[in-house]
Amino acid sequence: MTRELRTIFDEDAALYARVRPGYPEAIFAALGELAGLGPETRVVEIGPGTGQATAGLAAAGAHVVAVELGANLAAVLRSRTAGLPVEVVEAAFERWPAPPASADLVTSFTAWHWVDPAVRAERVADVLRPGGALATVTTEHVLGGTAGFFADAQECYERWDPATEPGLRLRAADDIAPFTDEIDDSPLFQPAVRRRFRADVTYDAQGYLDLLSTYSGHRALRPDLRRGLLDCIGGLIEHRYGGSVTKAYLYELRVARTWPTGP
Repeated sequence: MTRELRTIFDEDAALYARVRPGYPEAIFAALGELAGLGPETRVVEIGPGTGQATAGLAAAGAHVVAVELGANLAAVLRSRTAGLPVEVVEAAFERWPAPPASADLVTSFTAWHWVDPAVRAERVADVLRPGGALATVTTEHVLGGTAGFFADAQECYERWDPATEPGLRLRAADDIAPFTDEIDDSPLFQPAVRRRFRADVTYDAQGYLDLLSTYSGHRALRPDLRRGLLDCIGGLIEHRYGGSVTKAYLYELRVARTWPTGP
């Protein structure tokens, strides 16, 4: 592609701020238990977008440095967190000149997969103090909610999105393996601890289409294909599902600490 997908979210930051859901409060409670999130905690948040998790981190009393690549997203985030102990830095985390050992906790909520895996483990370990924690939250859309709609919607994707695998269906949360990557094998980090959380969110037809319009894959579609896809999905919601659908989310929190005095 001619543009990086991770920059595409910046095209409509106001829409992203309005429709992207936040995170269950239980995740922040678990961060307190597993990663020491609390008053005066020094947090670096990677890829905060427009602050879907940032406010929750600040509400715990933490001082947050939010490192956001997109200029428009960063501007909205500054506005939304005005008056909170949040510093917004407009930069790619891979190239941000972070002070060494300056954070107690590095977090990334549904953005970790956009960070270059060739350098992210070492970069995070450099930013963290000895014994500090990396906390990643991955988000999966799972079987549940208005299950019939999501099965029917695959016909729209197969018609309008050339990248769609035929017969693709949602999986139950229990069938999804724990998220793993190089952090789990890195000598820079201790063995990780994981927790899972569930949430259901209900959308009317326009709200759901607005949500889809913030997803990178949908935004990257050719305009005529994107319009056809959204019209097809919107028609399903309005005419077959009574004007609203419920989406089931699975969140997996992984916390991995650096070694107190190095590996």
